[in-house]
Parts: sequence; structure tokens; C-alpha cells
Amino acid sequence: MRRRLGLVALLVGGLLTPTLPAAAAPAERLAVGAVTDLAPGVRPGDRVLAKDALRTDLAGERFYFAMPDRFANGDLRNDHGGSADRDRLKTGFDPSDKGFYHGGDLEGLRGRIDYLDGMGVTALWLTPVFRNRWVQGSGADASAGYHGYWTTDFTSLDPHFGTTNDMRRLIRDAHRRGIKVFFDIVANHTADLIDYAEGRHDYVSTDAVPYLDPEGRPVDIAAIAGQKDFPKLTAPYTPVVRGRKTPDWLNDPALYHNRGDSTFSGESNEYGDFFGLDDLMTEHPAVVAGMKRIFTNWIDTLGIDGYRVDTVKHVNLEFWQALAPHVKKYAERRGKKDFFVFGEVFDADPAVTSRYTTTGGMQAALDFPFQSGAASFLSGRGSARLGEVLVDDDRYTDADSNASSLPTFLGNHDMGRIAWMVRQNRPGLSEAELLARLKLGNALMYLWRGNPVVYYGDEQGFAGGGGDKLARQDMFASRTPEYAAEDLVGSDRTGAVDNFSVDHPLYRQLRGLASFVDSDPVWRKGNQTLRYASGDVIAFSRVGAAEQTEHLVVANADTSAASVDVPVASAALRPVWPAAGAVIAAVGGRVRITVPPLSALVLKAPSRLAASPPTPTLVVPPAGTVLDDRVELRADGVTSPFAQATFAAKVAGSADWTVLGTDDTAPYRVFADLARLPGAAVGKKVEIRVVAKDSAGSPGADGAELTLVAAPPVQPARWLRTGRCTTGPGQFRLGDTRGADERDRSGE
Repeated sequence: MRRRLGLVALLVGGLLTPTLPAAAAPAERLAVGAVTDLAPGVRPGDRVLAKDALRTDLAGERFYFAMPDRFANGDLRNDHGGSADRDRLKTGFDPSDKGFYHGGDLEGLRGRIDYLDGMGVTALWLTPVFRNRWVQGSGADASAGYHGYWTTDFTSLDPHFGTTNDMRRLIRDAHRRGIKVFFDIVANHTADLIDYAEGRHDYVSTDAVPYLDPEGRPVDIAAIAGQKDFPKLTAPYTPVVRGRKTPDWLNDPALYHNRGDSTFSGESNEYGDFFGLDDLMTEHPAVVAGMKRIFTNWIDTLGIDGYRVDTVKHVNLEFWQALAPHVKKYAERRGKKDFFVFGEVFDADPAVTSRYTTTGGMQAALDFPFQSGAASFLSGRGSARLGEVLVDDDRYTDADSNASSLPTFLGNHDMGRIAWMVRQNRPGLSEAELLARLKLGNALMYLWRGNPVVYYGDEQGFAGGGGDKLARQDMFASRTPEYAAEDLVGSDRTGAVDNFSVDHPLYRQLRGLASFVDSDPVWRKGNQTLRYASGDVIAFSRVGAAEQTEHLVVANADTSAASVDVPVASAALRPVWPAAGAVIAAVGGRVRITVPPLSALVLKAPSRLAASPPTPTLVVPPAGTVLDDRVELRADGVTSPFAQATFAAKVAGSADWTVLGTDDTAPYRVFADLARLPGAAVGKKVEIRVVAKDSAGSPGADGAELTLVAAPPVQPARWLRTGRCTTGPGQFRLGDTRGADERDRSGE
């Protein structure tokens, strides 16, 4: 129906350039004025502030990310979606075309639950299964909604995949094996069923043509997001509805932005149609209320265990602030105490991704920064980036979440598989070396904090030839020529046969890793401290708050063995994985470790860490720091082998402290939005406090007082955010970090 944006590049190796999301400005801009040090030492009430680092959300779950259409075909009767027609442009079914339905379904998944269980999977994440627009585009651009991201009906399942009862049986069987089931869902957009009467689709900025209320006055929807008295608006384009959606409120064209195709820059990131897909006006309270009903309905209907939410950074933060906590609380009232909602924020900068778990209120975000660092490391480009990612975990720490729940991954259905990325980054490498690098990646991901995610087929050596459609192979015998011809890494099999081998070396490795990490709670709940990152070697420690035993992981991505001196907190450690070894004594606080090429080692201390009361020194932003964004608060001087540092703030006149977060890993930091503290205003004083405790609970504390002043004025915009288009039609800015992943969703 609509013109599509072209693409100029695929993302290779997951190296992404950040783009910051838009956010409404506070009523008055604040800055730090005078800073006064307060006397160090524990005061009455400090012990109450000495919290434990959070481990209340999911951590250590082993996700398997499956695309139902490409996994297993358990019911041939639904291949055509229940239609008697056999025209692929009507039913969307053509297993010879990588852009159409191939026949995989829920019954096929249910028949392979033992395969997942045998690999140690504890959570199954499915691409969207709601009823989709079956075919979009025409001619060579025609493509089907096999991937699930062109939703037309959020209240029913796509018949290509099966029925609601089929899903109930799948969830029942998964739960019997201790496997949670997660739905993928989109709140940013729907299928493309709205056209524009003007016959054009270029993005029109609010600077050029603002939204107008019934009296013809300009309206900044960012400033009124979520407000009940949201006005009826006139947009730059006149919407023409070409089809029906469910629920019925989705058929109101006034609930869409109607500004044309996103350029993936400025305001169009949130207001533009995502590759022509109808972009919901998520600032409107009717959209918020409607999505709340959709998200909670499936909890009641099927008893699912959580959601992965698509295209999160293309939606205003106020929407997530309203939706995510509501869904979590609703699930808790229904007995789902560990219900988990995580979002896709396609960006490799933790300053961007963490915004949605702190300010945005989501429980977690997919760990694109880890993916970026891991892909670089596994490609032999050094460990520096991966070390930076770990240190930046502090950006996720706030009063109700932290990095311990981030889902980590190596590749996916959009950017491509890790095997392909490594091949691209290391031309000419042998299959043996590639297999070793894939095993190293799996080990790194399973031993890292968070929830590891295996993309379906990776355990069978799938590599593919790129991102998007080229990374969406069939697990069952493929009739798609490109998929059938693929030689799989680590075996002599191809895509022309079923590939559910429990003897594949990657499947066996993942099964063994699952057993190993289940043997000690440190891998699920322990902290993670960077110890070493130089050349092709990275090392980190994991310590559980209860067990107080240091575990050291050392990984080497070089093709030669590496001997390194790694700082540790223990007097000695001994190798425990992949094989046991002799105790290695620390000398001068370091252990000398020799790591074989393309390998990882785990060492464990034979005794608990000693307790040592901390003496923190609080470091706050200097005078003149503008508080438009979160700022770093840091506790220096904490030398305890294990410590937990809680940061809190209180505006003068407030009775209660606002806990900003608890960090259990050096450097001890939080990034706090001080301008949004209750009562924050020009002239107010804010007391900042850090209370740290060691493993025995012995506290140390320090504090400072800031005076808030007015921030210097900024150059005013004309009347709204500009958001002008900086890329022309048919162009994609690689730095936006989004685009190649949506080729299939736009019908190209």
C-alpha cells in the first residue's frame, strides 16, 4: 500500500551508534549551586538506609528465542491459515520463499519441548503470535507476516500458528518442565492499514506543521502525554483507513501520529511511521488504556509469564511509565509474582538502554551493549568494549531494578546470527576456529550476569548470510533454497534436513553449561566485578551476598594461549570449569592464570571472603552541573572485598529519604535524576547520603549537601522540538541503530 524506505547497510558485529530518546523537559531547569561536604561517619537512621542490592526480578533464566513459523510444523492443516485458497498472496504460505509463512506452529513447538528441556532451557520467548496482516506489498516487494510484527488483532492468535487451545497446551507442557513462556508484543505500531489522502508519506516535522487543537492552536503532545483532557488534533496528513483492526479502538485514525514515515532522527523516532507501519499516538490516554487491557488480558487468558516488548525506544517514556508497572502489578494480583517485562531498546549505549529501566519504569531491557561488546570480543577485536559495558552496569541501578536482570544475547532475528558476524569480521577463518569462538561466546554469556538468550538454531550451528530474512532459517527440513543449501557449523548437516540433533557440539555445550551454572547460586544472583580487560583477555569475579565465595572467570579470544596476572579479593583460587585443577595462590593480590586459546576458565576460592568495614567518600557533581539528565553519584574509598553501597537523597523540608539505588560492585555508583526528586526547586537544598556495608553488615557513611539553582538558559526552539529530517527519502542513517532489522516487517 505504502512507499517503503530503502536500506543502505546491515549492522555487522553489533557495533551500534547511540541515539538518545526524546523526553519532556521539567517545568524548570535546575543546576548544582554550592556544594557542602558533611562530616563522614554513621548517623542515627543510616542503618535503615543500608539496603541489599536487588535480586527480586528474574535472573539466571535461560531463554530460548524461537520464531514459531520456522521452528517445527506440527499441524499441516494450518499451513494456509485455515483458508481453502492456495494463492500465496492471499494466504501468505510459501515455504520456498524466505519472506513467507513456512508452516511452523504451536503444535510443532509443543512436540519439541523435551528438546528444549534437554538443553537446559528455562524460558521460551516466542515472536508475536497474534493475528497478522498475512501479506503486505506487491510484486517483488510482497512479503508475509510470518514474523508476527504486523498485528491486526491483538485479541486472537494467527491461525497459521494454531488456536488458543493449542497455546494453552504448549504453556501447560512447558510449565510442567519448569519452562516459562513469554509473548513478544508491539505497542508502537500495528499493521499498515492506514494510507494518506495526500498520496505522500515523507515525514512532516512538528516544526513545519504542528498538531492543532479544534481552535487551531499548536499543541505539543510531548508536554501533555497521558493527560486525561487530551484534545482532538489535526495532523499534517489526512488518514484513510483501508482495513479493520481489533480491538475496535484501533480503528480510530485520530489515535495515530499521521506524520509520515520515520527518518529515524529527531522526533520522527517517536512520531514517524515505522517503515510504513501505522504508528500509534502513545501519548494519548486512550491508547495507554487500550494497551493496558491488551497486555493484561493475555495474563488472564493463558497465564503467560511475561512479555518482550518490541521497538521500545520509538515510544515516549510516559507510555512505559504508565504501562509497565501496571502490567507487573496486575500479574502479581493474579498470582504471577515473578512476571517479567523486558523491552527491546535497539542501541549499544547503556546511557540510552538504561533510561527505559530507570526513568521509563521497565523491569529490564535487552542487553544490546553486551551484544556489541561480545561480538567485538569474539571477533578478536579486543576486550576493551566488553569491559566498558560491565563498568556501565551502574547506569541501570535504581531503587527497583539493576543490571542483574538484563537479558543477554549474541545475535537475533534482526541483526543476524553471531556465527555470521564473526565470519564477516574474520574473513577466511576455519570452521574449527569459528566453532571454538561460538563456544567461547556461549560460555561468556552463561557466566555473565543476567538472563542468557539463545536464538533458535544457534545450538545447531546455524549461521545464515546476514540479518533479517537471512537469519530466519527453518529448523525443520527447509524448502527454501538458501536455507536448504546452508552447511551448518560443527556438523556435516545442511538445512535440507530436520535439525534437532541433541549430539551437536553446541547443543551439548549449552546443556553442560546449564548444568554447571545450576550447581551454584552465584551464577544466578551473584554480583559481577571487572578484574581485567586487556588485549583479547577479559576477567571478572562473581560473588554471592550469602555465600561470600569469589568465582573468577577468565576468557581468552586470542588464537594463542594467554598468561595474565588478574587482581582478586581471595588469597587463592582453584580451577573448577571446564576441568578441576590445583590451587593457585595469590601474590600481591593477583593470581597468574594461563588461559588456552579461544577458551574460558572458571576458578573458585576455597574459603569465604573476609569482612572489612567500609569507609566511603561520597563524590557528587560539582557546582555548575546542569541537571537535565541523570548524574553520577559515587562512593570512593570502599576497599571491602564485598560491599553494598546505598545512595539516598532528601530535599530540605521532606520527611523521608528517597532511595536512589544500591550498588554491590566497584566502582560503587548510581546515576540519579536529582531534578525530579520530590520537592526539587530553585533555592532548595538537597542532602545526598551514601551508606555502605560489608558482608557482616558493618556500615560506613558519608554525605554532602547541594543547593539547587536555575540552570543557564538554552537557545529556544521556534515553538516545539524541531526534529527536522536530516536524511532524505530512501536513506537510512546507520548511526540510528535501527533499520536493517525491519526489512521483513516492511514487506521488502
